[in-house]
Amino acid sequence: MWAGIILFGLLQEPERCGALVDQARTNYENREYVRAALDFEAALSACPGGNRARLLLAYGQCQLMAQQLEQAAATFQQVTKLDPRNVEARKLAGDALYLLGRDSEAVASMKSALEIDPLNETVHYALGRIYYQSNQFPEAVEQFGAVLAANPKSYRAHDNLGLCYDALHEDALALKHFFAALDLVIKDHPDYDWAHANLADFFLKRNQPEKAFQLAAEAARRNPASARDCFLTGKALTMLGKDELSLRWLRRAVELDSQYATAHYLLAQTLRRLGKKEEAARELEIFQKVNPKGKALR
Repeated sequence: MWAGIILFGLLQEPERCGALVDQARTNYENREYVRAALDFEAALSACPGGNRARLLLAYGQCQLMAQQLEQAAATFQQVTKLDPRNVEARKLAGDALYLLGRDSEAVASMKSALEIDPLNETVHYALGRIYYQSNQFPEAVEQFGAVLAANPKSYRAHDNLGLCYDALHEDALALKHFFAALDLVIKDHPDYDWAHANLADFFLKRNQPEKAFQLAAEAARRNPASARDCFLTGKALTMLGKDELSLRWLRRAVELDSQYATAHYLLAQTLRRLGKKEEAARELEIFQKVNPKGKALR
């Protein structure tokens, strides 16, 4: 989700300080985030005060990745007290606050970062995602547009603008940005599956499974571990009347994500059509367990 941890050299520092920072860096790179956070906590006591803001920023990143969200938010606030113009700390504080469900505070933190660095592409993108997830689509469009103004080749911004315009029912603009994202990722970003998957979903919602299938299958090829990509591929096949072929994809989707309610439901319906009543009943039972409140399905 975030860029790599802040790496810095500590020249002529006490031996224990350097050893703790090196150990923290190693643990972070090995995704041992809790251990890395503990190492940075120790380093804050062992290292000279002149490095405190940088150490706190790295400490907060470890806390964030360890899902210690309250602690991370507090740590980033300490950084901004020591270094009021630290854009990275304000952006990361926004990330933590958003994950805590404190949306208005997250937005305020992101905006304060943009007051310091109005052209910061990373902050505009993060703020756009917050607005999109909050269904504030015009505001999200503005932020992703700012990303493209700074970097016209931002495939992620194009992809997200496609999602925004889809939600706003502006199909022509949605397709413009979805296809722009595809053009950018096809050769240069072979591991990015979202552009194909999001456009596949766009076509499925408009009852165009022929167009959706190839896109969804390519997304699944790029990211075989994505339950959503497998689900979209299976859904396209069921809409094309190819239930037998869809089973492989739908079963894989629920295998990858056992809590994927929509996939369990579609799998149950497909199995029922194929006369596999016992398996269909089992899938429907699982669906009811993972979707106990009967949330609407897409």
